[in-house]
Amino acid sequence: MAGGRVVKGIRFQGLRDVGDPVELGAAYSDAGADELVFLDVKATLEGRATLVVLVTHVAERLAIPFTVGGGVRSAEDGEELLAAGADKVAVNSAALERPELVTELASRLGSQAVVVAIDAEGGQVRSRAGTTETGRGAVEWAREAEARGAGEILLTSIDADGTRAGYDLELTSAVAEAVNVPVIASGGAGNAQHVADALGVAQAALLASILHEDPERLASLRDELRALGVLAR
Repeated sequence: MAGGRVVKGIRFQGLRDVGDPVELGAAYSDAGADELVFLDVKATLEGRATLVVLVTHVAERLAIPFTVGGGVRSAEDGEELLAAGADKVAVNSAALERPELVTELASRLGSQAVVVAIDAEGGQVRSRAGTTETGRGAVEWAREAEARGAGEILLTSIDADGTRAGYDLELTSAVAEAVNVPVIASGGAGNAQHVADALGVAQAALLASILHEDPERLASLRDELRALGVLAR
């Protein structure tokens, strides 16, 4: 999300408006999504907190777990988001700048509510919506995040993001094999086979581009996954 709207681009560039977050969130919930991930991609770049009021409005329309990230810099920020209706909080840039934040959030909220989001290009972690090099490898940072208390890893391949050409299975597999917490594969979904491939190496798959313009496709996609032998909830 950016500017109060749902946006999507390719490799984190050329963001375009694809809808209202409240309405899209409700549509995905009704269509049978397992969870919703809401990332305020401009919060850190603009130096502000996540739009808590908007989070409240989205949460009121959902019947599924809800993860919120963007602009989380303290345990208090995390508590505020959970109070607004989120089930989990995601941290990215602030945790890279101060890794102790992961432990503070886990101690205050519980590891089950802490997701560390990793944006990687060429296997290397980038921060601030993919604009800044960190000098860290994705596998190394995922291991540290788990050790510091993260309950999940949301791994986005910048190289694959928005391309609809398939997930970065090599990167996803390497991270998933390095940690003992669930890994959510993100970036590159174009069809059911891509999702099935991702679920072969990770515990969950995030979908964005292929659904934003047609949320009702989620139901048929689940049927396609079942036909491929994937046991979807």
